[in-house]
Amino acid sequence: MKKTILVATIGALTLGVNAGDWGKAPVGKAPIEECVDLGGKISAGYMTDYIFYGVRFAGDSAWTDVNYTFDGLAVPITVGAWYLNGINEDGIGGAYDELDLYVSAALGTFAGIDTSLGYTHFIFPEARGNLPGGTTSGYGELGLNLKKSLGFVDVLFESNYAMGGFANGWYHQLGVEKSFGLTDSISLVLGAGVGYSDNYFSALTANDSDWNHYYVTASLPIQLNCRTTLTPYIGYNGNGGAAGSWVTSGVNPTGVDPQGDILHGGVSLSVSF
Repeated sequence: MKKTILVATIGALTLGVNAGDWGKAPVGKAPIEECVDLGGKISAGYMTDYIFYGVRFAGDSAWTDVNYTFDGLAVPITVGAWYLNGINEDGIGGAYDELDLYVSAALGTFAGIDTSLGYTHFIFPEARGNLPGGTTSGYGELGLNLKKSLGFVDVLFESNYAMGGFANGWYHQLGVEKSFGLTDSISLVLGAGVGYSDNYFSALTANDSDWNHYYVTASLPIQLNCRTTLTPYIGYNGNGGAAGSWVTSGVNPTGVDPQGDILHGGVSLSVSF
């Protein structure tokens, strides 16, 4: 009798191990891929100064960005929307916000140079009618971006052509960037460069074509997990000092402090999905 009870008990335990809870399907042991990148990204951040191509358009500002990359096409295509709103009423016309709708194509690598081509349409909802040059509904811009790794440093170049509004010409920028891995999840990224304006800010200053500004930046991307990155940064924006010597030194949009050497910073949080 004891032998029969022992066999029955062992059989019941074995059934419990193999079948799991009654009424539930067995749970698979394959790992769940929590970090699969589907091509989307959401970002948000704060900046002490909104500086666009070396020109300060607003002070304390909050921004957000949403984009998606289609990888199944002939070349990867990214579409997105970026929105910024000045927290303090110190922008053009006493208020400033900006909505950028953009699309870019990663054309590939040629002679070791990563190449992309894009289009951005700039819209200014709150500043509508207050922008210099009679701009009321924004303007479009074509952009070419190049990146070349030299091993010890990355060289970055961009060339942009604006079509109408207060921006109506070319803007070029050349810079270098270097990333240092501090830990498995934290990096230090240093950058520096110089910009040249060819009539880009013609509606803001009579000094239309000249060196635009120079910059130095330092950021600290912190990978919180496989999807989320927190990035504080600090930067310095300069324009050569003497008024009129560089393009941005002559820019003074309505409601914005005169341009000059600006120490600025901020933080962003991005999540991929």
